Amino acid sequence: MSKPLSDHDRRKQISVRGLAGIENVSDLKQNFNRHLHFTLVKDRNVATKRDYYFALANTVRDHLIGRWIRTQQYYYEKDPKRVYYISLEFYMGRTLQNTMVNLGLENACDEAMYQLGLEMEELEDMEEDAGLGNGGLGRLAACFLDSMASLGLAAYGYGIRYEFGIFNQKIVNGWQVEEADDWLRYGNPWEKARPEYMRPVHFYGRTEHHPDGVKWVDTQVVLALPYDTPIPGYRNNIVNTMRLWSAKAPCEFNLKDFNVGGYIQAVLDRNLAENISRVLYPNDNFFEGKELRLKQEYFVVSATLQDIIRRFKVSKFGSREIARTDFSKLPDKVAIQLNDTHPAMAIPELMRVLVDEEKLNWETAWDICVRTCAYTNHTVLPEALERWPVELFAHLLPRHLEIVYEINRRHLEVIAAKYPGDVDRLRRMSLIEEGGQKRINMAHLCIVGSHAVNGVAQIHSDILKATVYVSKQKLIILFPKQDQRHYSSPLAGYVQPRACREPTKRILLLASVLSLYISTRHQEGSQQAVDPKNYHDWRKGLYFNLTAISFKFMSHFSTIRYEVLRLFNVVSLTVALLQAAPGYHTAKMIIRLITAIGEVVNNDPVVGDRLKVIFLENYRVTLAEKGIPAADLSEQISTAGTEASGTGNMKFMLNGALTIGTMDGANVEMAEEAGEENLFIFGMRVDDVEALDKRGYHAEEYYNRLPELKQAIDQIAGGFFSPKQPDLFKEIVNMLMHHDRFKVFADYEDYIKCQEKVNALYKNPKEWTKKVIYNIAGCGKFSSDRTIAQYAREIWGVEPTLEKIPAPDDKH
Repeated sequence: MSKPLSDHDRRKQISVRGLAGIENVSDLKQNFNRHLHFTLVKDRNVATKRDYYFALANTVRDHLIGRWIRTQQYYYEKDPKRVYYISLEFYMGRTLQNTMVNLGLENACDEAMYQLGLEMEELEDMEEDAGLGNGGLGRLAACFLDSMASLGLAAYGYGIRYEFGIFNQKIVNGWQVEEADDWLRYGNPWEKARPEYMRPVHFYGRTEHHPDGVKWVDTQVVLALPYDTPIPGYRNNIVNTMRLWSAKAPCEFNLKDFNVGGYIQAVLDRNLAENISRVLYPNDNFFEGKELRLKQEYFVVSATLQDIIRRFKVSKFGSREIARTDFSKLPDKVAIQLNDTHPAMAIPELMRVLVDEEKLNWETAWDICVRTCAYTNHTVLPEALERWPVELFAHLLPRHLEIVYEINRRHLEVIAAKYPGDVDRLRRMSLIEEGGQKRINMAHLCIVGSHAVNGVAQIHSDILKATVYVSKQKLIILFPKQDQRHYSSPLAGYVQPRACREPTKRILLLASVLSLYISTRHQEGSQQAVDPKNYHDWRKGLYFNLTAISFKFMSHFSTIRYEVLRLFNVVSLTVALLQAAPGYHTAKMIIRLITAIGEVVNNDPVVGDRLKVIFLENYRVTLAEKGIPAADLSEQISTAGTEASGTGNMKFMLNGALTIGTMDGANVEMAEEAGEENLFIFGMRVDDVEALDKRGYHAEEYYNRLPELKQAIDQIAGGFFSPKQPDLFKEIVNMLMHHDRFKVFADYEDYIKCQEKVNALYKNPKEWTKKVIYNIAGCGKFSSDRTIAQYAREIWGVEPTLEKIPAPDDKH
């Protein structure tokens, strides 16, 4: 924690920042004390730092409420087309600081807390990161909500209010241990329960076909209770809503069971229903074919569509409210964006509502559905693509399986008419995969049922169009140069994916570390490059002060030897921020390998403090906000053609780190914007990977040809880093040598040569800084404000506006 400023220094700081909002300090202090006393029922004698945080959060929230209500009144009066962004994740991080910035209250709040003898940083640290996401998909969704509010769009985010978020990661004896992320245990001051909008969600049952339509009967009901969170735009008085659903069991009990003593069991069985919103699945890039996961996906979709249609049906005509019954107008008033395939059930569910409940004919309903829905695809990795077993679908959602089959039948009729006799095309483009166990391909369902489809990077969109779904009979709108990542304001909102998408690729880092360790150990007399004072114990582990180290190397860089210069490279490489999903065995083993190498390197008397291997545990938004601005080099080293986009790469770029990476994901567009000469690009391109696949990849060829690589792998396999368990890492070596579909060794040699270029350039601070400036200047395209404006105009058919609505205290 930073040392408190003196009164003189603080006043000087405030004068530099400006005094905007300082006139509100007295009111803020008064409201802070009011909430401490009347909301929290505490006084200063017994209040804790967490109590002070809640008092401050409620004080700031007061400034949101009037704007929030007025915004919804404004939308009701104007009746604009509304955008509904459905996502199974919203990686929000902390809310307090972002809200103060967007409302223009940060200076006044800081001064108010200072006058009350409290440190703002300490209060901000009391806030739990919202456990609603775990990777790039969720962070994208969170930033999109911010941009939609800032651009004045009538937009809503819909998801699940997970009781337990992504697990808390601890490293115990070098191994990852998962602990429950009970992020709601102290309550959430930013949310408001809305039981009046509770909605029933149905599961199981059977279908009955009658002359007047189909009925889904004998279902089990779970109630969806909404919790609303305000999403403020940037100083425009607009506050949109993120609505998250929590699963609740119905209150009805079977009186017969009660009479025979079944009451207790009936109450206990409620937990089975409420498990739907209990926990966040820890992977956003790995398909878990579990019934609970499918329940979560349908739960959020069903509740959300009920809410959307309820809002659509309420129309304002002059000064009175009327019911809108013409569903042909739905695409003119509603845009539904599916964030990856997780909300894909929105398509058959919307069809069910329109056909079964609203009694529209199939053709009319389908036209409405397609014009209303749009789909963003995040990945083409096989392990991430959702393919649900037909058998599970039939058990859990029998009516929806019938609808999916009918969608597919009509879809294949169109293809067969256009391409007579092309059986292979029918098989490839079918929604139902027939080989082995029948499965529903959810990406195909989204593509067929949406009017617009896009990948999240140029290269990803091209691969999606060429390999996942080749179609010339259907218009698929792709935005090849659109990367959907955002940093909502400069130097804010940073995050990297937390589960390692390609754990084997991290071997590039480890092998480089090992080779440097071998050479460093014999460089006696080398000048010490790292000040030991920059390290201190943190959470029972070694904490790496990124900012201090970065400054140290910047100031001493030109005076140290080349070999010691490479130590900076090692530190950059080994600050590997990984968090393996509990079931992702390979990633967990690589984490253990990192910590094992660290145990050897960090305690080597010859290497001393010239080289350190650091693992920062429990990586999340809050830690990223501190770490990313401190980095000098960003590693983006996925195998070409496998990364959908990337999230960390653009955040590092914005904050002045140079990128070493492959031509994959958003690295391609970053190179276009900043100039490829201002990035360190290495390794195979997509064409090279395809060519290698055709001729066959053999890891032994690289292992035998590259002595440095061979020595590193032999040390891992031979137990050098695990002397008490010599065979501990043999399965990693076996995977790399015989089962590596990411072809790590094929990129290794070029990677090491590229790192030498990094080291050479870093000797010249002036040239390094010029590249940094080009990168920062070129990152404007990657703002989600730009992305959302393009979505609005080209997909949703709405026009963004920077117009402010009147503030609550504005009488005009």
